[in-house]
Amino acid sequence: MVEHAVAVLALPRVVPLDLGIPASIFGEHLDLPYRLTMCGPEPEVATTTGFTVRVPGTLADARRADTLIVPGYTSPADDPSREVLDTITQVYRAGGRVVSICSGVFALAAAGVLDGRRATTHWSRTAELAARYPRITVDPRVLYVDEDRLLTSAGVSAGIDLCLHLIRRDHGAAAANRVARKVVAAPHRDGGQTQFIESPVVAGDTSLSGTRAWALANLDRRVSVPELAHRAAMSPRTFARRFVAETGRTPLQWLLHARIDRARELLESSTLSVAQIAGRAGLGTAINLRAHFRNLVGTTPTAYRRAFRTVAVPSERKP
Repeated sequence: MVEHAVAVLALPRVVPLDLGIPASIFGEHLDLPYRLTMCGPEPEVATTTGFTVRVPGTLADARRADTLIVPGYTSPADDPSREVLDTITQVYRAGGRVVSICSGVFALAAAGVLDGRRATTHWSRTAELAARYPRITVDPRVLYVDEDRLLTSAGVSAGIDLCLHLIRRDHGAAAANRVARKVVAAPHRDGGQTQFIESPVVAGDTSLSGTRAWALANLDRRVSVPELAHRAAMSPRTFARRFVAETGRTPLQWLLHARIDRARELLESSTLSVAQIAGRAGLGTAINLRAHFRNLVGTTPTAYRRAFRTVAVPSERKP
């Protein structure tokens, strides 16, 4: 596999957690062909928590990246230096991906690469982003926005979701899920999911995680919302309300995304036909799978398999 250069650009008063997310996800999993470089405008960069971090890479290193990631920093009212902004635009104009986590989006906005595009940031900063940069369509609700080579995320844990999304784009669902297991993260929260939920589950709370685990183990069969509610010992109305509060999705939306995720893994790792995979994922027919797959993934099952398969698959004929 061709090595992919990832540069993380630490700006002054960088948020340590935002900095650590891409460092861990792209730097610690050596079975994936990423070469990570931590970069900065200076050899030492101050963080928001009072300590400094030493970065071995320079802006010149950042300009050579295939993917440039800008973590959050706490002085977005003060635009980064012209040299930093030029670095962002050079990577983008050269065909690279430019990614922000949380308030790192303000650097991308100041560089002008987001003009005419959708973007997001932490929900507490979306109004400021929209006011300062009216040419950007700011979506305050979502976890992350994928605009092909321009990707932006909300705060903190949404940065994990976006980095896993990049791995999923590059190397498929199985690779992303493997990394998610290593960092003990949710394997797939798509970008359209809401940034925050009404009732976060705390330790000792009676959550629906067990019901969701059962559903994942039974995706090959028809699973109804009343059945899930019965397993959770709730009325369907209460169950649906609690489910949205915990996940940000209705039960049917969650089930559909889980089925597509199962189909992606089977397309990558098995020799099953598209029709067989549709059955295993609980989507019924190949026609149904193709329709939902194109809607949610943006391509066909066969094209996805061709890009990410890890086993030899015989030629498929439509049933």
